[in-house]
Amino acid sequence: MNSKQKKTLELIHRNPIQADVLWDDIEKLLVALGAKLSEGSGSRLRVKLNGVRAVFHRPHPQKTTDKGAVISVRRFLENAGVSYDGI
Repeated sequence: MNSKQKKTLELIHRNPIQADVLWDDIEKLLVALGAKLSEGSGSRLRVKLNGVRAVFHRPHPQKTTDKGAVISVRRFLENAGVSYDGI
């Protein structure tokens, strides 16, 4: 994981919840963590990491995620065994 991906992981776990995390950065983080990504219909993205599955909706037309999506990604990462301990 490079420094930009570590920064994205930090943003996902920051309190209060950030609403300006770029979705492309989240996808790159997921790939760096070893997640398998597959396209769903429309803006859906299927993700599998450490046996945990989730479906996310890419934000459009904006490039940043909203707070609800950041919370969902955080919960998914925690369920998959990925935590942020001030890496």
